[in-house]
Amino acid sequence: MTGEPKGGDRKRSYAAPALEKGIEIIELLASAPAGLTVSEMAQRLGRSIGEIFRIVIVMEARNWLRKGPKDDRYTVTYRVLEAAFRATPAHGLTMAAAVPMQELTDAINLSCHLVVVGDGCGLVVKRQESPGQVGFGVRLGVSVDLVTSCSGHVLLAFMPDAQREALVAELAGSNPAAEATLRQRIATVRAQGYEMQPSARVAGVTDLSAPIFGFEGHAVAALTVPYLVMIDGCQPTDIDQTRDRLRETAERISSDLGWVPAAVG
Repeated sequence: MTGEPKGGDRKRSYAAPALEKGIEIIELLASAPAGLTVSEMAQRLGRSIGEIFRIVIVMEARNWLRKGPKDDRYTVTYRVLEAAFRATPAHGLTMAAAVPMQELTDAINLSCHLVVVGDGCGLVVKRQESPGQVGFGVRLGVSVDLVTSCSGHVLLAFMPDAQREALVAELAGSNPAAEATLRQRIATVRAQGYEMQPSARVAGVTDLSAPIFGFEGHAVAALTVPYLVMIDGCQPTDIDQTRDRLRETAERISSDLGWVPAAVG
């Protein structure tokens, strides 16, 4: 009697070697921002240059990979990120956030960015640069530490309880003190409705972050502003005014996504 393969047989029967190699290449290049040559990719993946070369040529032709103009190093293009947005709720989120984020940066003369929960970390899915001559911004696609970052605290504070419990246990590992500290910070952020703390990455920057809610009342993203004090007096808003504008913008985006305040909690 014939039928669908089961267990390990199913995995072997449904194997797609070319697809597997393409995924391996994207995942490898994701951790190599300077790019890699075909021979370097083959060496790190334990495959022959010939089999990697064939896949790379196809991916380059479809604009998933780009070869550097001065060397033979390949990098992942934004087409990968664009396709991911169209295939996930992030696309609708970034569409709803586009105009409010632009208006926020115009009002505060600083950049802002949008962070969602990825695989055990945060992921920057949209950024809006400062309209001023000088500014600080976070690169699109950068991963964010949920434990130490402003955005991470907001995402953890306002996500569904079961998801938060699982993530906190995973992130804290077997360190009770670290878990207690993280839980205390999450409770504070949840109580005040936003997070404000010195940047975990850059000295002299204070990160401000507010939750963006979906229609179910849970955070689908964190909207974050890296706050810089300009010594030339060009700052249109102080840090408290910036925080208030940030929270207003986050609420506006949330409303566009179908959120109503009574749904929170």
